[in-house]
Amino acid sequence: MNVRAETLRVFVGTYTGGSSEGIYAFGFDNRSGEVTGKILAAKSENPSFLVPSPDGRFLYAVNETDGRKGQPGGYLTAFSIEGADGSLRELNQQSAGGAAPCHLTIDASGRCVLAANYTGGSTVVLPVDRDGSLKPRSALIQHRGSSVNASRQKEPHAHSVNLSPDGRHAYVADLGTDRIYIHRFDPVAGTLTPAMPDSVALVPGSGPRHFAFAPDGRRAFVINEILSTLTGFTVDRKTGALAEVDTVTTLPGGPVAGNSTAQVCVHPNGRFVYGSNRGDDSIVVHAVGKDGRMTFVERVPTGGKTPRNFNLDPSGRFLWAANQSSDSISIFRVDGRTGRLTPHGKPVTVGSPVCVVFLR
Repeated sequence: MNVRAETLRVFVGTYTGGSSEGIYAFGFDNRSGEVTGKILAAKSENPSFLVPSPDGRFLYAVNETDGRKGQPGGYLTAFSIEGADGSLRELNQQSAGGAAPCHLTIDASGRCVLAANYTGGSTVVLPVDRDGSLKPRSALIQHRGSSVNASRQKEPHAHSVNLSPDGRHAYVADLGTDRIYIHRFDPVAGTLTPAMPDSVALVPGSGPRHFAFAPDGRRAFVINEILSTLTGFTVDRKTGALAEVDTVTTLPGGPVAGNSTAQVCVHPNGRFVYGSNRGDDSIVVHAVGKDGRMTFVERVPTGGKTPRNFNLDPSGRFLWAANQSSDSISIFRVDGRTGRLTPHGKPVTVGSPVCVVFLR
């Protein structure tokens, strides 16, 4: 895969308090691996997940709280990206319709932002105005049910929402119900309607958390927080249905007390899938065969504590691992032929980093 070198803007979301005040920005050369120009891009409360608009003009954040200004529930913030250094100007805020929003995405047309409310156990759609600001929600889907883990799964916990590459379906991984919910998505109307089938069930007690598509949209993967596993699916692009192909452990020997998984990413070449272990504090690499089955490649320490989030730059040359509990981001070079990771340079210092996004 021949991908040109680029100077990227990197935005980092955090949990605020301690040494963090909000969203931070960096410059990054994805050929040399040089990191430059750290700034506090905007002060914001617990901006724990971020997504840029498709045209690169705006940035959206979940503010992971249970309430603000005396009102229950979390909220989302829209920002305008103002300068080459990544500085942000707040446009507005809107209610997330539920407590602790923890993940969001935006459709390819830039018309709608979709968010998952963890404590609220719901999925929300917020249309985007012409100036990039967020309108009040146009849809809210409340999840119902529970699963077998009495301490973690007494009620629904929507943990991520992702759109299929063609934008026709939204997939919501719910840790509390051990299901991935599938909805037909209309970006013009800003609506979600149940697909047929409307969900796929995971092994009871799995705790599905984050979800990622292969570049061709024919395969998808979910990382299961409680059981420390990765599950791969084939995707019926017409109906949106998922069919399980394979489930593998993220740790040798299976689940370990004190470990939970967090993020999953697929390499831009589609040949490798990566997952993070918190507790073991590592990134696990699996190769994806032509049949969709996963084969272990390696498990690499992140050099810090609690890698809640990581991301691959668009070229697939580098991986940034955000170590929440050690206030650091470790950078790795990625071998596109083998999938293997090699530490690169010194860790970047950021207070409680929990999300990394790249902007061309």
